[in-house]
Amino acid sequence: MSAESKVIVGLDIGTTKVCAIVGRRNEHGKIEVLAMGKAESLGVIRGEVRNIEKTVRAINEAVEKARQSLLRVNENMKLEIHSVHVGIAGQHIKSLQHRNSISLGKADEEIKKEDVARLIEDTYKLALAPGDEIIHVLPQEYTVDDIGDVYDPIGMTGVRLTSNFHIITGNVDAIKNIYKSVDRAGLEVADLILEPLSSADAVLTSEEMEAGVCLVDIGGGTTDVAIFKNGIIRHTAVIPFGGNIITKDVEEGCNVLKNQAEALKVKFGSALAEENKENEIVCIPSFHGRPPKEVSVKNLAMVIQARVEEIFETVLYEIKSSGLEKKLNAGIVITGGGSQLKHLDKLVEFVTSLDTRIGYANEHIGKTAVDEIKSPIYATGVGLVLKGFKGLEEREKINHITDAKEKKQAEDEINKRSLLSRWFDKGKKWLYDDEDLNDF
Repeated sequence: MSAESKVIVGLDIGTTKVCAIVGRRNEHGKIEVLAMGKAESLGVIRGEVRNIEKTVRAINEAVEKARQSLLRVNENMKLEIHSVHVGIAGQHIKSLQHRNSISLGKADEEIKKEDVARLIEDTYKLALAPGDEIIHVLPQEYTVDDIGDVYDPIGMTGVRLTSNFHIITGNVDAIKNIYKSVDRAGLEVADLILEPLSSADAVLTSEEMEAGVCLVDIGGGTTDVAIFKNGIIRHTAVIPFGGNIITKDVEEGCNVLKNQAEALKVKFGSALAEENKENEIVCIPSFHGRPPKEVSVKNLAMVIQARVEEIFETVLYEIKSSGLEKKLNAGIVITGGGSQLKHLDKLVEFVTSLDTRIGYANEHIGKTAVDEIKSPIYATGVGLVLKGFKGLEEREKINHITDAKEKKQAEDEINKRSLLSRWFDKGKKWLYDDEDLNDF
């Protein structure tokens, strides 16, 4: 099946929503979103599955809504969803820099793909803290003997190959709970992908990644940060605050109910208090038998601004920690549900002194039956579909390799990057070797 006819399903299991996006690639290389289904996420806290049964129900609901959505558009197009490309995020995600090297053969022999694959595979053996597992090993620049700043060493000659790696790890139990939830929903995980990497594929251009850019994905439970320079990821971080904490602040600061706080934030909220007038008032229903409550829009903005400033001061700390503060020529790109706050880009520019824009996935989306998919809220889901097609293209290239040994090496190279294949070689027994998390 060609990439144009293949259908990929991205499954974003977030703190506020579970979203299933069904897409295929058109003849122009754009993603044609065929259907989208979403459900309220009640089993996830700050990006981590805390209640498996509730998460399973949300996954089933989102996938079923996607199926029904597709039937409404084309009643003859029935879709059986068996595998999904799943995003992973949460406070348990960590990153580290590591330098590793291997010895090569004779000095006059060229470096081959299998040498690079062997270096990456050797890096997967890195000793980690108990309970952590490597999710991604991302090569940065290579060094061949004494020649540094090499981005593609294949074809060069040398006796030692070294690389700096950006390694992303996650908690084993948190990862297992994602697999359990998807498995119990009757689906198979085709790949597990760090959500900021998916969002980056959806909203960043190659020019921005080359020039230096900081992606900030504001979700419901966390804010994910990914920094790129020279087309390579350089730094990642997870900030344990997102849109939900802003809603909580509004609830307490304005003395309203939770659902009212969310509505106030979405409809009237602003990240910059000075953009609002003193006499702007919103009336909301109060408790039974009591008069409506009046909320000052400017006071609402002051509550929101205080928390947003805190979040982006932490983002700025991560930028400085990366050592790239003066090298982000493309500035900051904000995406995710939290990016919808009015005047957010202005406040971020004030806090960080970096050019800022809101990230949309429009560049990668072609004809679609789901107009709302262009919102930054769905950037991660669109990115998961994009990642799925990139993996499909890699495997299609392998199918055209005629040499059996070379084909096997290419397949191994892809499988070594897949958390799924490295864990599922031994079967699914590990999924159920402990108690389920159904604690709320």
